[in-house]
Amino acid sequence: MSAALPLVLVPGYMLDDTLWDALRPTLGAAGQRELVHIPLAGGATIADMARAALAACPSGRCDLLGFSMGGYVAREMARMAPGRVRSLILIATSSRADTPLQISQRQTAAQARPLGPFRGLGRVAIIQSLHPQHATDAALIDRVRSMGERLGRQAFIEQSMIVRDSDASRLAQIACPVLVIAAEQDQMRSADEARELAAAIPGAQLEFIQDSGHMIPLEQATGLAQCIVRWLDPISRDHHV
Repeated sequence: MSAALPLVLVPGYMLDDTLWDALRPTLGAAGQRELVHIPLAGGATIADMARAALAACPSGRCDLLGFSMGGYVAREMARMAPGRVRSLILIATSSRADTPLQISQRQTAAQARPLGPFRGLGRVAIIQSLHPQHATDAALIDRVRSMGERLGRQAFIEQSMIVRDSDASRLAQIACPVLVIAAEQDQMRSADEARELAAAIPGAQLEFIQDSGHMIPLEQATGLAQCIVRWLDPISRDHHV
């Protein structure tokens, strides 16, 4: 009998479990698939966070999804524990290293000590992560800002200090089925980065979501969820626990 393994969800930078809200009904398949959110936490490196995430995962095997920064963590998890990851879904992510400018900007922001309570990511940064047609969507912008506000200043400092190194030379070590999903108009992670990532992972499939910026789970939740289920369901049918 085929089984729907837990689907472990690893979010991006300064995003909490509400990132998945609009995807849950479809991904959960009417309660037949357990969805498990694992926050970005547990150390000062991508590898540290991957180890912490594996420790927080349900025992046994799972299907694994990583969004943006979470894609770096998810790939590391798949390499660390290949026997536990049946399939891997990578959304709006890359195998490229942070540039010196990106590292400097994030670490400078982390080391700043502004007065008053932490209010989440700034409006300009959030708008940059959205498709132009969503740049004036006040409710959407507030959703992203509120996630950061709930996570708090300490999470902002810890996540901002993480350096994303390239894992391009290690992508061939990923042996499970892989789906790479990207948006052509993502200003944070280019379509070329998605193509590079998919091309370097043996057998990986690449799909593009239309009319979305970087925040695909918020901007095009229905299309994203359908894309994931369309790819994941045959794997669930063909594999046994």
